Order: sequence, then C-alpha cells, then structure tokens
Amino acid sequence: MSPLRRVGRLLAVVGAAGALALSTTPAQADVLAPGAIDMSDNVTHVANLPRAEAVSGNIQTDIAFQGDYAFVGNYNGFTTYNIKNPKKPEIVSSVFCPGSQMDMSVYGNLLFGSVDSSRNDDSCSSVAQSAAVKSSWEGIRIFDVSDKANPKYIKSVETNCGSHTHTLIPDKAGENVYLYISSYSPSASFPDCQPPHDLISIVKVPLDNPTAASVIATPVLFPDGGNPGESLPYPYRTSATSGCHDITAYPEKGLAAGACMGDGILMDISNPEAPVVIDTVRDDENFAFWHSATFNNDGSKVIFTDELGGGSAATCNEAIGPNRGANAIYDVANNKMSFKSYYKIGRHQADTENCVAHNGSLIPVKNRDIMVQAWYQGGVSIWDFTDSTNPHEIGYFERGPGATLFDGYWSAYYYNGYIYGSEFSKGLDVLKINDPRTNQANSVKMDIFNVQTQPSYKEKGNGQPGG
Repeated sequence: MSPLRRVGRLLAVVGAAGALALSTTPAQADVLAPGAIDMSDNVTHVANLPRAEAVSGNIQTDIAFQGDYAFVGNYNGFTTYNIKNPKKPEIVSSVFCPGSQMDMSVYGNLLFGSVDSSRNDDSCSSVAQSAAVKSSWEGIRIFDVSDKANPKYIKSVETNCGSHTHTLIPDKAGENVYLYISSYSPSASFPDCQPPHDLISIVKVPLDNPTAASVIATPVLFPDGGNPGESLPYPYRTSATSGCHDITAYPEKGLAAGACMGDGILMDISNPEAPVVIDTVRDDENFAFWHSATFNNDGSKVIFTDELGGGSAATCNEAIGPNRGANAIYDVANNKMSFKSYYKIGRHQADTENCVAHNGSLIPVKNRDIMVQAWYQGGVSIWDFTDSTNPHEIGYFERGPGATLFDGYWSAYYYNGYIYGSEFSKGLDVLKINDPRTNQANSVKMDIFNVQTQPSYKEKGNGQPGG
C-alpha cells in the first residue's frame, strides 16, 4: 500500500495494540524472556544468517526457492541466498531497491517482486511519494537472475493500487506466466487506486520477451461489492472487501483460493486469463481480515488465515481466545467450501509481542495434511490438520519478545528437507524437524517452489515448474 495508506493502517494497528495490551492477561508462565529460544524436542535450530548489509535497515518478508537458492524479500529490496548446504547458508547477492512488500516469486531466469508503496518512479533509486500524485508508481518489478551474483532489473509493470502480493501461474504451453496481482485500500484521492476496486490485475509475461509484460485484464471478483464490513473498532471489525490480500493457485487442479479482506473465495482458473469465482465464504463472527490461503495436497481442503490486528497487535494471548487471529479449515467438495474448525497456537505470547496467523506451506507428507507456519513473534508452528475437525500442533520454534512490538517471522516454508524462516530483524533461520509424522517429506525434492503456486507432490518428488 502507499505511504499514506500504510501510515494510516499502522497507526490504527499500534493504537489498537495498545488497547489490547491494557485489556489482556496472558498466561505469563508461557512467555519467554527476551532473547531466549524455545523449541519442541523434535525441532533443531540449524542455522541463522543475519540480513545482508544492503537491506539491513528494513524487515525481511517473503521467500521464493529455486534449486540451491532462496530469494528473500525485504522492504528495501531482496537478497539471494545459497542454501545448497542448509547448515551454512551464504549470501550471494543483495539488491537495494526500496518498495514494500517485495512479495517474491521466481520462474526460469525471472524474479518478480511486489511493490505496494507509492514511489516517485519505478527505479531502484525511487523515494516515497503520495499515491495522490498521478505520476506516482507501484506495481511489479521484474529482475533477470540468470547470474545470481548480479541480478538485473529489466522491467516494471504498474498496477491499480500497487501489488501487495502476487501469484504466479504458468500456462500449459510453457510460453507465458501470469501474475495475479492482489491489492486493496482504494481512495477517491488516489488517481490510480479508485474505489470500489473489487478486482485483481492480471499481468501476462511472455517468457521469450519478458520486457513485453503488461496488464491484460482486471477482472471484477465482487460484482456485488463483497463483504460490506462492520462498524466495530479496529481491529475487531470484519474488514470490508475492496480487493484481495493474497491468492494461492493450484494450477494442476485449475483452482485458486483467494483471501480477500472480508471474503474467502474459490476460483476456477482453468483459463488463467479469465478466473471465475465459484464459491464464497464469510466468517463475520471470528475473522477480521482474510489474509492468505493454502490448499492441502489433494485439493480437498483449504486453510484461510485471519490477520487480526494487521500483524502489529498482540493477539496470541488468553483473552483474545483460540478462534480469532487463527486459521480456519474448510473442506472442499463439488466446488463448495464447508467450515470444519479453527487452529491457533496455544502458547500464549506477551502483550509486547505481535502475533497472529501468517505465511506458511505444506510439509509434503503422503496421506497426511501437515503445515509449517509463521506467527510473527509467536514463532514457527508445525501442525497437523489431517482430521479437519481436530488440528493440533506437533512442533514449534520461537524466541522471546523482540525489541519492538512489530517483529518476528513473516514466512516459514518447507523446502527440500528443511524449514526456512524469514525473520524481520534476524535474517534467515534454518530449522529441521525430525519426527515420524514428517520424515517421509525428506524424499520430496523440488526444483522450484513459489508458495502461492502450489504443486502436487509425490513420495519421490515432483520437480514441476512453478512448484
């Protein structure tokens, strides 16, 4: 979002966080001392690599994987890590190119980064400029990473309201990739981000000529305006829908799940240029902000997360309870979603710790549904939802309270035998789980992994492009 939109939101969240802190009484026995580390017996902390110097002044965000490399976003750009030896990850390069959030995906020699902060131009030397100025820019940046030590910025595509996140969908012919751009928070004062903004932008990238990338469609997903929201004080209210926050695609099954502020949606993407909403669910009692989505491996379930408090509030305490700021599990049958249960970490956090459900991925275990997930300062949780009605944690890793309320793990993803966590201030963490319920996953080897582009996995791996 633009600086004007972002500042307004963060002030609201910090104010709400203060109110939450005054009214909650977490179980103090559960709260770690600052700097302390706690983990379950089946989890090992393998390595930590601090942020690269070029981007050390801002927070780490999302991760995309390709071969022996991890690309980690940062509000100031991105860093390429060599993870061939997960016990000794190395920084290969770091690109200073400011513009939050730098949600990332990779395909072939192309790396894509989302920019959702209004800039005075599309360059890596740009500075913040109000979205009320018509010439301001936000959208997608495209880099050539064929030389991992020297990434080259080759193209930008401006999109309505910027790009908070994006989802990569390869076409079946292998000639193009599509980027579904999720963005929100329109304003009548923003020339390029006008309400109602009930849409996504679709960017088509010809792989043989990526500099020809352009917006080819802006399909309206909510012709009825979507969830109107509530008038309760932030962050307790259900958000009104004005776009989507994140979309996860399952191209093999022709499906996508969208977390769209006040709505959770299921889409038919068999024609990636013309997605069709086939089901919508709401939860105005417990969900404040539909944030992200994850399918299980056979596509019979979808997990939606609720980012109560916007990622800056202390919502993992006893007073908030187990159903708010949590995951919701829906079974999927005949293109319809049915609610089954909630999952939230039970380890109460301090009122100084932002904590809520955030980004995660499946651990590829045959015949089980197991996920690893970031919870900001709640750490990393590994949990089993094979029984949709009885989700439960099987492992975890967390640190004690950080220096500020806004800290912790942005993303925690499983890739080729290890868990990689993008930590706001501490850089890249590598974890290993050793458990009979997950060890089978060690045999699954991927060549590429963009978390919002789910592949199917088999016992001996997949190697699917876009995985």
